[in-house]
Amino acid sequence: MSTAPLSATPARRRPKGAAAGRLAVVPLLLFVAVSFGVPALAMAYGAFTTYNPGKPSQYTMGNLTASLQGGYLDALIGSVKLSALSALIAVVAGLLLAQAVVTSRFALLRKAVLSASGVLANFGGVPLAFAFIATLGNAGVLTTKLHLDQHGWSLYSFNGLVLVYLYFLIPLMVLSVIPSLDGLRRQWREAAQNNGATAWQYWRHVALPVLAPSLLGGFVLLFGSAFAAYATAAAMVGATVPLVTLQIATALSGNVSADATNVALAMSLDMVVIATLVMVIYIPLQRRSARWLV
Repeated sequence: MSTAPLSATPARRRPKGAAAGRLAVVPLLLFVAVSFGVPALAMAYGAFTTYNPGKPSQYTMGNLTASLQGGYLDALIGSVKLSALSALIAVVAGLLLAQAVVTSRFALLRKAVLSASGVLANFGGVPLAFAFIATLGNAGVLTTKLHLDQHGWSLYSFNGLVLVYLYFLIPLMVLSVIPSLDGLRRQWREAAQNNGATAWQYWRHVALPVLAPSLLGGFVLLFGSAFAAYATAAAMVGATVPLVTLQIATALSGNVSADATNVALAMSLDMVVIATLVMVIYIPLQRRSARWLV
């Protein structure tokens, strides 16, 4: 008498849509490879080679060395300083504005601020530069009416660029931090109040530690946005304020020797390295913030 074999556990079958989902990603991967991969490889190749018309290119580290010396290094440091200062001010101002919106009882105010922030965060380039020149330039409306030029004000300076960058960085910070502020539970504030904590103690010991990853992530995001900005600074200050993006544009436009083209590619590679470091910091901070504010 034969006994029937025990039925084996059926193998897990992958959903039919899984394979189709992977195939749907292929066009996106191809687009990314062509749009970002090919230019990145060309940039890296040019950064490590020399330009000799009629002669084969030779590999060298001279371009990277030159990109970190003299005026090129000053431009890189200037961009880092401008981006860091603008991002720091925007984080503080954006947090205060976002907190005012979150705690407001008027739903219309929240919608208006979010809508305006979405528009202003993407408003930059030459139109933004022209708007500030017409308002706070040497012959701007406010400059002439308030006699700002007599007090040493100049829009075409480092401080002027910081002010202009805040125009789109603060709205970007508002959009970034409002979801985190919404994630602060009311029970935390009530528990702090029941234990005799003041509003300042609540923010110092509860809210700010919880929001710290989001605030640091917002700072990194704003830093990267300001670091990569070009058109606004080019239309406003030209070569007055040393910035790495302006140096790259000058080298690629042919206003200097042909050898500087490869140095420009090396400076672009320096920017990619800094942007990569920014993303390496930003992604873990966002994941840590999401765990607290779910």
